[in-house]
Amino acid sequence: MFAQMLAWQRSALKVASLAAEAQQVMAYRTLGMAGLWSVDPSENLRMVTEKSPALMQSWLIASRAAMGGAAPERVVMAWARPLERKARSNRKRLAKRGPKTSYKS
Repeated sequence: MFAQMLAWQRSALKVASLAAEAQQVMAYRTLGMAGLWSVDPSENLRMVTEKSPALMQSWLIASRAAMGGAAPERVVMAWARPLERKARSNRKRLAKRGPKTSYKS
């Protein structure tokens, strides 16, 4: 019983971590579109084109876990893991760029 409750807590933390990483990426990209954060010119295209492959990979892994008879919390973990990995790598990449220090008027 305790192990099952712990597994659900871990899956909830994984989803919360994914949400936090995604929120930070959205903030960096929004600041980049506003001209306040240094981003590559291709960032707008990148944020659109990376969604489908990441979601398909997440769906495939979660489906395999579910079809294999995994417990629901394990299916949630399988679904969130690739998305969290992608969001984390985006956050780290965008955070390295930093705010723009010179503005052109």
